[in-house]
Order: sequence, then structure tokens, then C-alpha cells
Amino acid sequence: MSARRGYIAGIAGPVVVAKGLSGVKMGEVVYVGEDQLVGEVVRISSNYFTVQVYEDTSGLRPKEPIIATGKLLVAELGPGLMSVTFDGIERPLEEVRKQIGDFVSRGVKVNALPRNVKWHFKPLVKKSVKVEGGDVIGEVQETPLVIHKIMVPPGVDGSITWIEEGDYTVEEPVATVERDGEVFEIKMMQEWPVRTPRLFKKRLPSEVPLIVGLRVIDTFFPVAKGGAAAVPGGFGTGKTVLLHKVAMYSDSRIVIYIGCGERGNEIAEMLEEFPQLKDPKTGHPIMERSIIIANTSNMPVSAREASIYMGVTMAEYYRDMGYDVTLIADSTSRWAEALREIAGRLGEMPVERGFPAYLPDRIAEFYERAGRVVALGSPERVGSVTILGAVSPPGGDFNEPVTIHTLRFVGAMWALDPELAYRRHYPAINWLKSFSQYAEIVERWWAKNVSKDFQQYRRKALRLLTVASEIESIASIVGESALPDNQRLILLTSEILKEGFLRQTALSGEDVFCQPRKQFLLLKMIMDFFDKTYVLIRKRVSIEEISRMPEVFEMMRVKEDERGIKAVEELYARVMKKLDELAEKYGLTLGGGDMRG
Repeated sequence: MSARRGYIAGIAGPVVVAKGLSGVKMGEVVYVGEDQLVGEVVRISSNYFTVQVYEDTSGLRPKEPIIATGKLLVAELGPGLMSVTFDGIERPLEEVRKQIGDFVSRGVKVNALPRNVKWHFKPLVKKSVKVEGGDVIGEVQETPLVIHKIMVPPGVDGSITWIEEGDYTVEEPVATVERDGEVFEIKMMQEWPVRTPRLFKKRLPSEVPLIVGLRVIDTFFPVAKGGAAAVPGGFGTGKTVLLHKVAMYSDSRIVIYIGCGERGNEIAEMLEEFPQLKDPKTGHPIMERSIIIANTSNMPVSAREASIYMGVTMAEYYRDMGYDVTLIADSTSRWAEALREIAGRLGEMPVERGFPAYLPDRIAEFYERAGRVVALGSPERVGSVTILGAVSPPGGDFNEPVTIHTLRFVGAMWALDPELAYRRHYPAINWLKSFSQYAEIVERWWAKNVSKDFQQYRRKALRLLTVASEIESIASIVGESALPDNQRLILLTSEILKEGFLRQTALSGEDVFCQPRKQFLLLKMIMDFFDKTYVLIRKRVSIEEISRMPEVFEMMRVKEDERGIKAVEELYARVMKKLDELAEKYGLTLGGGDMRG
């Protein structure tokens, strides 16, 4: 069958208008020009069609050919994805570098999955067994940390007529399935259109928290596995560092990081740092369970738009194996800017700040692909995709369209504050502006796995921080020394919470990752200190005597003690003993406190 060809009629940046090709479909992939640049059909009329090109269009001329492929933009899915860095249209950058050097040339064609690598396939079913779409028929040890489940493609069913253990490439059949005399070959590689969500059997509620080791997130503003969170913040507030740490230390099995329109030096730093990091459970490099999609700000804008869909399709594929996947998109604002630029080239009507009218729909489509589901087929597998999207509002304005629309479709917001960032408070998440709709749901997990008292301590601490903010406003006018001692105690305790609990180390040491048990003990220590000292204050013990206790400073620093939980338990015992001794000195008996300010 001869290739279907058309020709270029007009060019406007990454948008090409073409003629002379009948039967073209929306979303079809085409090759544009003599260099065969990859493009996708985005508009069709009776006389012409429009293509957004995923590569630099410099030098293209009218009348150059356009070749239709008959295929939608798809992701190649199979063994060989893990530990690889791709560009926005799934070209492995290391393979590109081997072929053409350090700079990506236009029109370069590289398979996403290596065709010459053989993987050892181990069958999990036998001949004559009936299978259907989604069934796991075998597995491959993709990396030391990831067992790759080989699944029957959706839409295929029948009886297995041949399956055999051995070494195969992704293009060689590992099994055959027969249905009504028709034989299907099952290969390790699948293709899936990136703009179409992968199928699943049933959606489940998101009830288990994604533990990231950051106390302000895990304790106060958690995200559940299968949920979605937005991370808005202006320039310099630490979005990228925060998301890098989440990628490194979260307890999800698979991490997919999309560097969408970010600066090249940030992606380069991540590529240098990741291979050196070890998985805390196994000691293996974290890259062995990670995929990176690098589409930096100097790469073509159209590929930036495609990279988001490519990443979430990979995430759904590993979800279907029964894994918990964290997808990090940094940043969705750059993706939205790509939508705006393409819409402008297409002459579409702009609305808020020049963005197209369908911006909310596209944002919703992306975040709604998060979820915790029962996968198709057997054995039964439960997997999840958790989406964390950075938002870069110009000037830190949270009222701009991308931030506003994103907050409609996510369950948590970690609002980054420039004032906290400038004070070197990491993570710079503002505890008064952030929220989480998953908090009450995952409190059940904390009660079962950490402590049944977690809920009351969490809520009491948040309430104290809110009251402290109101008192700080008064203190800025009259001065802290003019406040009554009970209000000064609230300010002291909030300072201990900020320094000893909310603030963490960003680079290395004991406090980079805080396990849930230690998080609870730190919070319990600080809030029990408040409850007991509040009683002392009400009995006329001076705030100065309490604040001079050396244990007050130690509560702000014990988080960094290399002994971990043991150090917190020892300090807790000393703090309680010291307060009991202080009460005895004044002939008092300590009971519970409250927070009346």
C-alpha cells in the first residue's frame, strides 16, 4: 500500500496548514517536510487540515510533502521504560545522544523501547487457559526493583494455544491466543493512544495516604494514593526542590517525573542527583523505579503539550500491573502556555489572559486520570495513579486562570509562600492557605497504623497555628510584651511548631525524610508541652520561666538528632518531667490544658 501524501500550504510557527491528503483523521500522526518532522492533526476542513508539529519548524517551505501514518499519537508500553529519560514524544534521549550526539536534531527517529534487547519471560499461565483483556500471563524482571507484568491487550480474548518461557525481544510473540479460529499473537509491547485513558474494572475510594516524609504534608495536608494535588508558587518558592524530594522519598512503587517547560539546568541537576540516590527499603538506585520525561523550556512548545499525556499514559500502564504510581508534572503552567500558543496560531478565540476557552476541560481531563482502581483481568490487582501538578502563577498571583481552574479539580493544595522561602523555611508551604480534602479520610489510616490520638493532635495544632496568626497581628501593633502570658504561650508554642515540626532539612541528614511514627511523636511532644504549660500559666507561673527552659530550644532541634525516634522519646520524657518539677515547685497539680486565648 503506497503512502498517503499531501503537501504544506502554510506555516505559522509550530502550526502547519496542509492540503492534498484525503481521509485524514483528527489526532492522526503525520510526517511533515523533507526531514519528516513528527506532527499531529488538530483541525480538519473540507479543503485543508492543520497540524501541530512536535519539532522545530525552522526552514520548512510550502509544497514540502506531508505523509500520513494512519495512527494516533501513541505510547509504546513494555519492558525497557524504567530508568530511561525520554523527551515529550517518547524518544529516549540517551539513544538519541548515541546516534547523533549531544544535541537533538530534527526528524530523528528512535524507538521508545529497544528492539535488540532480550528479556527473560516467565509464564504465569498454561496452555489451553482462557484469557481476556488485562489478564497477566507472565512477568519480566525489568529492573531489580520492578517486576513487569505482561498483560493481554484490551479487546483480545480466547484460549492460549502456545506460551513458553524464554528470552524475547518486545516485538517477538511470547504467547498465542485463539478465538473462533482467529489467532492473536501476544507480545511484550503494547501501544496506547496517549489522549485516551486506559480502561479499568472499577474505581475505588482513595483511603491510604501517600507518605512523602514531609511533616507539613503528611500530617496537615496529606494527599491520598490515587488523589491529586496542586503545588502553586511563584518564582523562587521551591516548587522544583519540593517535588524532587517527593519523587525521591515517597512510598509509591513507581515515580514518573515530567519536566514540562522547566529550565534545562533544573532537569540536568535532577538527572545528576537521581542516579546517586538509594531506595531506603532496598538500597538500590531510585532510578530503577523511575521514568523521567524531559521537555525543557528550549524544546518545541508542541511537544511540551504532548509530554503530559505521554507521562500519564505510562503511569496508567504501571497502575494496571497493580503498582502505586506517583506522577509529577512540573509545571502545568508551562503546559497551559503551550495550549495558549497553539490556540493563538490556530486563530481560536482567547478568553482569560489569552488562554483558550477549553483550558478548564483540558485541566480536568488530566487530573481526572488520577485514581485508585481495580485493574482489568485476573488475578485481581489494585493500583493507583497520584498526580502532583506544580503551578507557576505569574507574579505569584493565585487568582490567575491556571491556578483557579486547577483548584477545581484537585483534592489538596500545597500553597508555597515567598516570605517563607526567603526566610529559608523549607518546605515553604503556607499552613494558613493550604488545604486537603483527604485529611479526614486518611486520619483513619493514621489511627490504625500510628496512633488513635492522631486526629485530636493534628486538629489542635492547626487550630493553635490559626490562633497564633491572629495574635501575631495584634502583637505587631502593641508589641509582644504587652500581651497576656497565655497569648504569649500560644506564640511560643507556634514558634516551636514552626521550627521544630513544620521546618525540615532540604539536602541531607536525619530530617530529610520523617517517618510517620516520628511525625506523631514530635507533634504529641509539642502539644502536650502546650497543654501542661497552659495550666501553669493559668496558675500564675510566668511565661519567662517557661521560655527559659533549655528543653524549649531542644524541641526545635531534636528532629535533626541522628538517633531518630529514640531521641524524641527521651526528650519527651525530660520535658514532661521538667514541667512536673516546675508545678511541684509552685505546689500545683498539672492536668490537661485547653486553648483559650
